[in-house]
Amino acid sequence: MNIIVNHSSMVPIYEQIMDRIKTLILNGELQENEVLPSVRSLAKDLKISALTVKKAYDNLEQEGFTVTVHGKGTYVAAANKARIAEEQRKEVEADLEMAIQKGRRCGLTEEEIRELFELILEE
Repeated sequence: MNIIVNHSSMVPIYEQIMDRIKTLILNGELQENEVLPSVRSLAKDLKISALTVKKAYDNLEQEGFTVTVHGKGTYVAAANKARIAEEQRKEVEADLEMAIQKGRRCGLTEEEIRELFELILEE
């Protein structure tokens, strides 16, 4: 599993791990019932605290992306198509919101932002 953490990022490391694993699941690179690396092995590979990895795994389980079987490991949860679609939608909404905010900071009017959006959709 290819996870790279940016120690100088403002995003906490556990969130970076969660985001990468979610992306791998949503893209189908991690399949249902596939086992994730153990907390200790991933922590060792990333040269970070095992507690950081555990926090990421615990949060992924709370969000329904993984299931932990005591003594056996953490697995990708059964695919819930509605949850995956909602997660993807939330990502797109967040990206669009950031683009709109940037447009406003640059002094664009709402109409100019709409025109840009329509132009991009036509491509």
